[in-house]
Amino acid sequence: MYHGGPGMSPAAAGGRGGTARKVAPWILACGFLLCSSVLFLGAEGAIGVNYGMIANNLPTPDKVIAMYKANKISYVRLFHPDTTVLTALGGTGIGVVLGTFNEDLEHLASDESFAASWVASYVKPFAGTVTFRYITAGNEVIPGDLGTHVLPAIRNIETALKAAGVTGVPVTTAVATSVLGVSYPPSQATFSEASAPVMAPLVAYLSSKKAPLLVNVYPYFAYAAEPETVQLGYALLAGSSATSKIKVSSVTDGGLVYTNMFDAILDAAHAAVEKAGAQGLELVVSETGWPSGGGGTGATVENAAAYNNNVIRHAASGAGTPRRPGKAVETYLFAMFNENQKPEGTEQHFGLFQPDMSAVYPVDFAAGSY
Repeated sequence: MYHGGPGMSPAAAGGRGGTARKVAPWILACGFLLCSSVLFLGAEGAIGVNYGMIANNLPTPDKVIAMYKANKISYVRLFHPDTTVLTALGGTGIGVVLGTFNEDLEHLASDESFAASWVASYVKPFAGTVTFRYITAGNEVIPGDLGTHVLPAIRNIETALKAAGVTGVPVTTAVATSVLGVSYPPSQATFSEASAPVMAPLVAYLSSKKAPLLVNVYPYFAYAAEPETVQLGYALLAGSSATSKIKVSSVTDGGLVYTNMFDAILDAAHAAVEKAGAQGLELVVSETGWPSGGGGTGATVENAAAYNNNVIRHAASGAGTPRRPGKAVETYLFAMFNENQKPEGTEQHFGLFQPDMSAVYPVDFAAGSY
């Protein structure tokens, strides 16, 4: 998903790769088989929402944060630092995931004084009133030219945080499923040849720091790419809804049974991390969502409502995934608003709310509250 500012390239701004979404080949293989077969750190299962700002008609930050509070949304993810938003978050108790611009990664990695300045500007002044959960050095830059800067940037930000007296804020990054190679079933997943040289030392480092890896999980794009082979109910987590009338088949991977693609994608990431030697590394779903319009296959209000409400119920259940049963998954829905300056099509229709603050469809956030 493109999260950059107007006039910025997706690579520079921290985007999901622009208008086209790469679909991991194993996801399509998983979908094909379906045709032939019938929190981390004490916040487990809680639901957050990404606060994207690629629009010229959004409410002011104080109104937006008031919406988070009114809807009992526990966490917010910011793709880049914004002091007005951070000020509005002060004293709310809402957990904040604060991102850097992708275009700043090289500078953060190579210049400790720049990292110190970044922390001094966007973290230190707010540390007493804002509940920072994580800081993310870049979004979806692995594999790619910027990927090699992620770990050095993490180290420099950590050093700057320590020097500023800010403790207890893990520094990590967010990756897309494009870090995975061709790997189905989920248990056989590994990092791709292009991403492994960066991901292996990264996950080892995160594990040593007890920091999570953030992963963006989008069953929608797999379904939209191959709707004739990927079962809609499987992509929508229909099996987690007691009222769903959509038939859902299952996929068996060894002794594990998958009834939805969300779990399969997440467990593929778990398997890849474990094969890279980072046993027990926590994964946080930093983005997931479904478009309610824009002309894409399956992009309807009904499907978007079903998906996001099912994700909330699934996360709140504490069931975890087949590979990590009983380990609830901290999950961030994408996104708070429909954003009119994103690329035309489905990219403009991932919002839970319209810019006038009316709901696109009902979402039961209370199902994800503890």
